[in-house]
Amino acid sequence: MRTEEMQRLLREQPFRPFRIYLSNGRTHDVRHPELVVVGRSIAFIGKPAADLPNGAFDDFAIVTLLHINEVEPLPVSAPPSTNGPTGT
Repeated sequence: MRTEEMQRLLREQPFRPFRIYLSNGRTHDVRHPELVVVGRSIAFIGKPAADLPNGAFDDFAIVTLLHINEVEPLPVSAPPSTNGPTGT
């Protein structure tokens, strides 16, 4: 994925949460656009804190944009990703 593509997803109005699938089988959910910082070749993705307001995070992942295989919209009631191989 290119930087511009990721930025476009984050700027959509209204914002639609999405799941990122990586080449290593891991997934990351993006539920709040303010928790993602996009660089030239990587993205910093904050993992929302369950007990804090939207926009606050507990942990983060650094994702190489070239390793993003697929992005799909999340249904409103989707459970959070396990950040492990899909299907487990």
